[in-house]
Amino acid sequence: MKRISHNAFTRITAALMFGCFSLAAFAQTAECSKKVYLTFDTGNMSVAEKVAEILKRQNVKATFFLSNEKTFRGDFSLDDSWKGYWQERVKEGHHFGSHTYDHTYFVKDGPKGEVFERPQFGPKAGMTILYNEAAMCKEIRKVDQRFQELTEHPIQKIWRAPGGKTSPVLIRMGDMCGYQHIGWAAAGFLGDELNSDKHPNNVLLEKASRDLKDGDITMAHLGIWSRKDPWAPAVLEQLIINLKGSGFCFGLLPKNSGNPSK
Repeated sequence: MKRISHNAFTRITAALMFGCFSLAAFAQTAECSKKVYLTFDTGNMSVAEKVAEILKRQNVKATFFLSNEKTFRGDFSLDDSWKGYWQERVKEGHHFGSHTYDHTYFVKDGPKGEVFERPQFGPKAGMTILYNEAAMCKEIRKVDQRFQELTEHPIQKIWRAPGGKTSPVLIRMGDMCGYQHIGWAAAGFLGDELNSDKHPNNVLLEKASRDLKDGDITMAHLGIWSRKDPWAPAVLEQLIINLKGSGFCFGLLPKNSGNPSK
């Protein structure tokens, strides 16, 4: 039998290893042919820990949009009592955006490039107030400042208007302040704030698993007062599993940042 020289053996081994790595890379690419973006608004934080556990177990990253909202514990989501929670999410590599500090809803455009807004929390809760660009920028940026106090980490330069209610004037205000507005896809509305009798969890799971497309942004909350049968964890983990099985990876916002997680 003809013996193979050491150099030839080395070349053959290298070629086989390269082939294996190439196949592995191809398999990863084929496995992750689409991307979806999971996002969570603060809400009442009643399922915040469960959401974090599921994301960690599934090795998936998400983007959180923060307001200083009243929580199920009677405190507020950007109080010092939530410092540990946000610090852990930073360590895990999630992204963060502003949801306006006082969860301030857009009402309508005002005169001279201003907007009427109605804070849900804070000293002016329930009042309809005229905001100019500087005032709106302060409302968006205050979340960034507070988050840095809690975590020593800035949020991404992104924000989301409460309820997704906007106008071109409001979007431009955010842009001028340096924060990109992030909405969600129609299929990305995951329904966690809907009536659970009319929209049961199994129906919401089936709909999202079926309808989400490549590039879609989803939206749910870390807790909702109005839903009797909580959406998380009933839907979240199985939805992630279903999406992985359909070839989705999970990206971070803004879309030009971060590596997708499986």
